[in-house]
Amino acid sequence: MRWHEMASRSDVAGGQAFGVVLAIKMSLALEASAVASPNKSCDTIDYGYRCSPETSHFWGQYSLWFAVPSDTETKPRDTEPPHGCVVTFASVLSRHGGRDPTLGKSLLYKLLIAEIQNTSTQYPEEFAFLKDYQYTLGADQLTDAGRREMVNSGAHFYRRYSGLVDDNPPFVRSAGQARVMESAEKWLIGLAQAAKQSAPGTIDVTIPEGREWNNTLSHDVCPAFLDGPKPGTDAQGIWIDEFVPPIKDRVNSRLGTNISAVQTVYLMDLCSFETVAHPSAEMSPFCDLFTEKEWHEYDYYQSLGKYYGYGNGHPLAPTQGVGYVNELLARLTEMPVQDHTNTNTTLDSDPATFPLDRKVYADFSHDNDMSDIFAALGIYNSTEPLSNTTVMSIEETNGYSAAWTVPFAARMYVEKLKCHGDDEDFVRIIINDRVIPLEFCSADKHGRCKLSKFVESQSFARSGGLWDLCFVET
Repeated sequence: MRWHEMASRSDVAGGQAFGVVLAIKMSLALEASAVASPNKSCDTIDYGYRCSPETSHFWGQYSLWFAVPSDTETKPRDTEPPHGCVVTFASVLSRHGGRDPTLGKSLLYKLLIAEIQNTSTQYPEEFAFLKDYQYTLGADQLTDAGRREMVNSGAHFYRRYSGLVDDNPPFVRSAGQARVMESAEKWLIGLAQAAKQSAPGTIDVTIPEGREWNNTLSHDVCPAFLDGPKPGTDAQGIWIDEFVPPIKDRVNSRLGTNISAVQTVYLMDLCSFETVAHPSAEMSPFCDLFTEKEWHEYDYYQSLGKYYGYGNGHPLAPTQGVGYVNELLARLTEMPVQDHTNTNTTLDSDPATFPLDRKVYADFSHDNDMSDIFAALGIYNSTEPLSNTTVMSIEETNGYSAAWTVPFAARMYVEKLKCHGDDEDFVRIIINDRVIPLEFCSADKHGRCKLSKFVESQSFARSGGLWDLCFVET
């Protein structure tokens, strides 16, 4: 079964399997109908990036944001509160929008293009554009398409929570890198435009990044995690040996070059980065160099890196997200933060920089940090360890995929719901429009947990995770 292909299996209850299959069929039908015309942007507020979904939704963390179907009994694409419930609290944790490559990668990509153009003996068919292609990508900053992603994200949030936001302006925090702060600013612009406000809000708190700063939006203060073994890199290395050789041989045969396996992956990376560099996010010709099957394998490669590098597959990764989870619990319960890990106690103890009486919160961060936080929450605890030699389907991974979890402009919504006939509030989590089935706190068919059950389920975070191991020499 291909990566991301959902189908009923003998070990899945009939009703659940039917719901999963129905969700995918409806999702694909919507994608087919929403593919943009040449004169229309591929990106949309409600559904995200919709051009060539058979390719563009398989770029791992370099995918542009797209709405993911739910597999609870919530209808696909319908994440409205269950009947009789109203949202009384909404929090978003967001990744920054689409960017240029990091500086190191940008230099490597430029060298790769130079090598191809210096050694190639031919440029057949789909490779023809490479003969005169000029590498012009920058480094680290948002692109225009990435900025539009974040404006759309702010509008998306307002459309969902307008009734709450109109009376409760969001309290906004951002990690300190320029692309993250700019993403927060663009999100606020999108929110203001959707609300027809004359001026956007501002970032309330910016927390510097780096090893000298306690920062739950960019946690860099666990030496054993930062300097220890890299199981994500190791898992990717094994998978490269499995899926890249036939791709590399084909590319080299077509071009008359001798690029390496790693360089072949770099060539695939350029599909996404060249796409997001185009102001309208028009699909790059790099994308046509590879088949649908190869993109599925590439997406799995990126997912291995996230799972074993920053998810449940790394012994210390969940601990990196503990501080943020404890801040989330504080906001949900309106109680002071209880944490001894990477929270900034100076900020979190001051109501001006960490209020507990607000109803809407927005935090802006990075993909690796979000992966750690998902692991700390336990969202993918039921995911079997990802195989590094065979592609696992999205069903087998319980929805774990870098493209599904941390694409550019990724977002996690945490809601508190007041429901008719219930004395206690409920909690619901939505990641990229997918209602998460919270098995760890006895969620119902709508994905809701009672607030007390949700707090109780976060014992790993409340106990500090494995924080003491951060300072044990390996």
